[in-house]
Amino acid sequence: MADQYDLIVLGSGPGGYVAAIRGAQLGLKVAIVERERLGGICLNWGCIPTKALLRTSEIYHYMQNAGSYGLSAENVAFDLAKVVERSRKVAGQLNAGVKGLMKKNKIAVVEGVGTITAPGKLTVKRGDETVELVAKDIIVATGARARDLPFAKADGERIWTYRHAMTPTVLPTKLLVIGSGAIGVEFASFYSDMGVDVTIVEMLDRILPVEDADVSDFMLKALTKQKMTILTNSGVSKIESSADGIKATVKVNGTDEVRDYSHVIVAIGIVPNTETIGLEALGVTTAKGGNIETDPYGRTNVAGIWAIGDVTGAPWLAHKASHEGVIAAEAIAGYAGVHPMDKSNIPGCTYSRPQVASVGFTEAKAKELGHEVKVGKFPFIGNGKAIALGEAEGFVKTVFDAKTGELLGAHMIGAEVTELIQGYVVARQLETTETELMQTVFAHPTLSEMMHESVLGAYGRAIHF
Repeated sequence: MADQYDLIVLGSGPGGYVAAIRGAQLGLKVAIVERERLGGICLNWGCIPTKALLRTSEIYHYMQNAGSYGLSAENVAFDLAKVVERSRKVAGQLNAGVKGLMKKNKIAVVEGVGTITAPGKLTVKRGDETVELVAKDIIVATGARARDLPFAKADGERIWTYRHAMTPTVLPTKLLVIGSGAIGVEFASFYSDMGVDVTIVEMLDRILPVEDADVSDFMLKALTKQKMTILTNSGVSKIESSADGIKATVKVNGTDEVRDYSHVIVAIGIVPNTETIGLEALGVTTAKGGNIETDPYGRTNVAGIWAIGDVTGAPWLAHKASHEGVIAAEAIAGYAGVHPMDKSNIPGCTYSRPQVASVGFTEAKAKELGHEVKVGKFPFIGNGKAIALGEAEGFVKTVFDAKTGELLGAHMIGAEVTELIQGYVVARQLETTETELMQTVFAHPTLSEMMHESVLGAYGRAIHF
């Protein structure tokens, strides 16, 4: 006889496990199905362990530049195995934490490969055993996987995806990174700071192409200053891998060039995990590329089937998935305060050196949408805290509607901006205008003062620049 639940969540990443917890909080009997490790890709192989690696490279960078702070550090070195071990321990600790949360919230954890066989029915296979689960509602939160190059499949030896790049047994000597989105730039930053010769290839005309153009331009200069090679308007058409390394055919300025590297990281996007879980037979509508189509509450076109996170398309961010999980669980439980998803208020963060963070519309997008804009921009060099930290490179940029004062977008590059951006996210959520932001008192000395100055600058009132 099938096990009966109110809600089954297929996939336990940051969308799935959050949806399960919120459903349990609202009184639903919940089961969560996971084929690998609780926490999904983000916790085990993405967001968290990569930040542990980046923290190591950041500290290593500071140690190598100790003299800038009046300090002395001699014979600075690292143990790659221990660097990776620390990253894995961080992931392991959080995986254990998710297990504890499942137990605390009385959520049944079912290990195995799940397939939806009919609306409200799901089978889970683990070895030779098959378990049947039944629930009125099922949330699909199966995430996504790295996209391979069709002519060069990842082998874990010379051709890497993010998963291989996270657990290297040897340090590359000369690394090619294909793709300059957040994943590509973060790994480029980590390996460069660890002493690797890094080249980034981007097919579009600028790196970090989803960010504001001013941020892309600044990042290009920053990474070039760090001695990375950046090739935009370029592409890789062929990769030959051998025991000695990689030969990559790269189109530069319209001409094919064969270049040698020790390793290559492919960071050209992701593919949703929507195959073989029963969606086709149920008639669940998917868009080009396999993303599941949903309404702002996570409903698909099939009653009782919901979807959240990376399987529903961009932006492919853990915090977007978590918020979607909360919304879907609340909608299923009939919670009175449930609200639809507004993707324009989702912040994006890149944890490279320098960091990048943004929310809302870029200046170009705001103009494209018909807004007359006022733009403020304030540099890190004008901020006392940034100078004291030895982090005086970067800027904060704000974009307002000239007629209404609506904060249309905010864009930052520099030290700790991934922490600062939340101030603007809250401002947008509260529909704050320039008036409230101008009248807000920002503590001194803090990096956040640049946020205030950027707002003031948009209206010709900046004090310190």
